[in-house]
Amino acid sequence: MSKSKENRVLAIGDLHCPCERKGYMQFVKDIYKKYKCNQTVFMGDITDNHAVSFFTKHPDMPGANDEYELAYQHTQRWYRAFPKAKVCIGNHDVRIIKAAESVGIPAKFLRDFAEVWQTPGWTWDWEFLIDDVAYTHGTQMSGIHPAYNNMRKMATSLVLGHNHARSGIKYLVNARHRFFGMDVGCGVDDSALAFAYGKHCRIRSVISCGVIINGIPHIEIMPIQKGEKYYDKNF
Repeated sequence: MSKSKENRVLAIGDLHCPCERKGYMQFVKDIYKKYKCNQTVFMGDITDNHAVSFFTKHPDMPGANDEYELAYQHTQRWYRAFPKAKVCIGNHDVRIIKAAESVGIPAKFLRDFAEVWQTPGWTWDWEFLIDDVAYTHGTQMSGIHPAYNNMRKMATSLVLGHNHARSGIKYLVNARHRFFGMDVGCGVDDSALAFAYGKHCRIRSVISCGVIINGIPHIEIMPIQKGEKYYDKNF
């Protein structure tokens, strides 16, 4: 009998294109190679969609069309780097849908994500299950340990994005099962104007990603301090 293929999954944190961190793409490409990954899951919020938010917009940010053009260019770079991937739909990804709903535009008049961003090799969905591990963005899931708290509710191992300042793995073990909750951190640039609302927050985003090999999780922190490999000025 032939041996079944290992699932070696790279979980990429929120990007918020065009506001992703310098060097993050190279970092996750290096991690993909290091662990010999054969699957990729983007954890959501591929794009920021700042211009169509219901929240206060920063006056120096581009308008909706210009932001789309920038986000499209950035998204295409990611698509070229990872042409086959699963994408968890995030709350920022659906901002345009929420804006359309607010003025009574039915969904049938809107294009799907793969068409809008021209990513035919990406599968966009709300949740994926690989090796009994659930992958979902994490909309409305927060707290100090978001993945762990929601893993307990779902009774399945869980990988989340969404919570930029959370990264790590926590386990829950009973007599029959071992579950984990993984928060993958993110790949955003906190200095971008889209995140100006958090300028004075003491806690900053954790720049990291996750790898899950046959259901076993690993966290990789991106070394971004001065003198480290992925320091901004190296890119």
